[in-house]
Amino acid sequence: RAVKKKLCTFLANFAAWAASLIILVPMLVVVVNSFKSQKESMVMTLSLPKKFMLENYATVIERGKLLSSFCNSAVYASFSVILILSVVSAASYVLSRNRSRLHRFVYYLIVLGIAMPVNNVALMKIMKATALINTRYGLIFLYVAMNIPLALFLMFGFVETLPREIDEAAVIDGAGPMRLFSNVIFPLMKPTVVTVGILNFMAIWNDFSMPLYFMNNSGKWPMTLAVYNFFGQFEQSWNLVSAAITLTALPQLIVFIFGQKYIVGGVAAGAVKG
Repeated sequence: RAVKKKLCTFLANFAAWAASLIILVPMLVVVVNSFKSQKESMVMTLSLPKKFMLENYATVIERGKLLSSFCNSAVYASFSVILILSVVSAASYVLSRNRSRLHRFVYYLIVLGIAMPVNNVALMKIMKATALINTRYGLIFLYVAMNIPLALFLMFGFVETLPREIDEAAVIDGAGPMRLFSNVIFPLMKPTVVTVGILNFMAIWNDFSMPLYFMNNSGKWPMTLAVYNFFGQFEQSWNLVSAAITLTALPQLIVFIFGQKYIVGGVAAGAVKG
């Protein structure tokens, strides 16, 4: 049994390493080639460059206008996440603590949005009718509406695990509804709040289709569209394209590295009930 257990552990670790390499190798290829010259980068390999071309990044930022696009992506992701967390944290608490049929119906109606496909034709008409198309706040509202269902599902499941005795003790101590939520319940929701915030930030930062459909002004493009446009202009310069891709992925990587423990804990906690 001991030999069998060691063999299973070895196979599991081998499978994990193999799956990791499938994901990591393409990323390493892109990063390594971002420091090569144009001639060296024509063959996308893991071989180190003869000379590290740090100026590739300066060229990409200048020609690709990535600085303004970075600011746009930061605005879209940050404000969207703030609105999502503000709305969903309060809604999950209210819907969880009120067990009426109406509240259950509202909860399941919103969560149904996880499985509903996006109809871009109808959405385009709505955006035009409300004068939200080609505006920064319109794109932010769109991201908020699209990401609320999954966020509510995770937060609702976590709030359901919080004992109601906490609410009763706070009320006995004289806490009103707003104080009860802001000073007692919300701090306890930190694991799932951080998880939802990180997941939504990464999803919005990496989104390509919504700005493509609803943002026609290049000055308001996020980094995903800026890199796509840059690739169209410099498709023969794989070193510059690789540098642009690296700059786009870097913020997501940093956020994920610092928040991965919250993601694992928050998703596990939010999946207990719902």
